[in-house]
Order: sequence, then structure tokens, then C-alpha cells
Amino acid sequence: MRARSAFVYALLRLLAFFVPFGIMMLFPVLRDQYWLAAIFAALIGLSLSMLFLRRPLDDVSMGIAERRAARRRNDSDEAVEDAFRDESDTDAAATTPGQPASDDTAH
Repeated sequence: MRARSAFVYALLRLLAFFVPFGIMMLFPVLRDQYWLAAIFAALIGLSLSMLFLRRPLDDVSMGIAERRAARRRNDSDEAVEDAFRDESDTDAAATTPGQPASDDTAH
């Protein structure tokens, strides 16, 4: 994920809230009931972000998905388990049933 795309998306989301909130705070009725103006601004900001911020959201979510996939490939439990299984299969193939793996254990 590029930090720039996350920053742009966060900034646009904040603007989508604070611009309607600032406009509503100009009205005397909503100035007294600022919590109502905040609720309306949140609803307006959510609506604006759903309509106009689809592309920045896709950029951010694709970046997050790519990072998670890369981390999953590198640090997955399955990779560790597969490596352990391959190692134990190699050890089992090196020894035959009934014979010890090395001569040191025969003493």
C-alpha cells in the first residue's frame, strides 16, 4: 500500500465531514445543537464518500490486500509446516525400517 493513497483517502474523508459540518454550523439553529449538526455531517460525509471516493478506496484496499498476501506467502504457518514435513520426509527416507540412522546409536 502506498502511503500517498491512504493519506489522500483519509484527507478526502475528513473533508467530506468537516465541510458540511462547517456549513451547518453557520446556521443559528444547528449552532446551538452541534451534536445534531455532527450527525447530519457524518451522514452527508458517508454519502459523499460512497458516491465519489470509490477509486481512492479501491487503491487503498488493493494496497492492503497486496501487503497481506505478501506477508501470508512469507510468514504463513503452512509454509513452516511444509518445510518441517519435507525435512521429516527426508529423514524418514534416509533411514530404512529396522536399521538405525547412524552407527553412533548402535553402541
